[in-house]
Amino acid sequence: MNLILVGISYRTAPVEVRERMNIHESHLPAALADLVSREGVREGLILSTCNRVDLAAAGEETTELQPAVRRFLGDFHRCDLTPYERHLYWQRGRDVIRHLFRVASSLDSMIVGEPQILGQFKQAYLAAQEARALNGPLHEIAQQALAVGRRVRRETALGTAAVSVSYAAVELARKIFGTLEGKTVFVLGAGKMSELAARHLVSSGASSILVSNRTYEKACKLAEAFHGTAVPFEALFEQLGHADIVISSTGSATFLVSREQAERLLSARKHRPMFFVDIAVPRDIDPAVNELDDAFVYDIDDLEQVVAANRKEREREAVWAEEIVEQEVERTLKRLATRELAPTIVALEQRLESIRAAEVERYRGRLGALSAEQLEAVEALTRGMLSKILHGPLTEMKSGAGNPEHRTLVQVIRRIFGVSD
Repeated sequence: MNLILVGISYRTAPVEVRERMNIHESHLPAALADLVSREGVREGLILSTCNRVDLAAAGEETTELQPAVRRFLGDFHRCDLTPYERHLYWQRGRDVIRHLFRVASSLDSMIVGEPQILGQFKQAYLAAQEARALNGPLHEIAQQALAVGRRVRRETALGTAAVSVSYAAVELARKIFGTLEGKTVFVLGAGKMSELAARHLVSSGASSILVSNRTYEKACKLAEAFHGTAVPFEALFEQLGHADIVISSTGSATFLVSREQAERLLSARKHRPMFFVDIAVPRDIDPAVNELDDAFVYDIDDLEQVVAANRKEREREAVWAEEIVEQEVERTLKRLATRELAPTIVALEQRLESIRAAEVERYRGRLGALSAEQLEAVEALTRGMLSKILHGPLTEMKSGAGNPEHRTLVQVIRRIFGVSD
């Protein structure tokens, strides 16, 4: 199994270098076709996202793949790779399998446990399939990487705890309301963090969005992005009572919602709960609002504490996820090595069977006239001897499958028994 991988990621390169090495989705078919057309390259897989480009290739055992892969990258990007060498990482054999399994499991992501990478890996696999760039061991490895990624998500809590402020807001809202279906979100201020939190809330089931900003045009623009409604800033308290969730991030120097105002809002809502996500600095919501029944106020520090606790939880889950990856790497190596043994086993059996048959035929004349039963006994005797002779070598080869020295052992056995490659 001749495997190689070259990559560049957020760990090894700044964004401008990753952009230079990026391979756009629309260019993948041509890139894969070019890669597998290179001398000695039989299979290819390219995963290209904003945070990484990983290119895996498999080829003939006697081929040195690195020069071919390096030339492909230089030709495709029409550049000299020398200035980028220090940002690249190269891996071979077992390390390629481990890397692909870790990537698909989100263990190598900027945010460990993020769910998008598994879908991106699947798209890369499908693109390679459509380009007919997968037809051997790399095909099986890519399939297994997807299975490992799903197993990690199924058997660990790696991706369940929110590790960003915006996701933490969604997590807390769910704890308060049970479900976000049918809930109304009021975005106060049109900053990027407010927009991100609102986007996560809508994708989690919130049904409608109201947006208010001191600059009404900005409110209209953000409301349009969510198919929501813009509210003039001077009409804020006429509409705020409709909101189940308020996300506030303005530049106000004073509280926008005081305790007294919140009391009036809750009274008008017949004390249906209100959840305030105050991510402004200075704060927009009076902390005293949290003293009211049915009001829940979380500021940026509260959310950061949730994120920090969840990040520790993910780190604990990542330990088990790494164990799963190692288990699957060993299983995959053994399965691939066993499959590679098939031609050798067939060749050994055919070689020894031809010797056995020739020797039986050579001694037939000396044995005289044999009955059918006697001839069957000779055949059974010689085949039994053959089976016992082969038992040791076959057992050694099968038990050692996946070990680093396995290939050497197979080559030695082939030479001993006179089986050519």
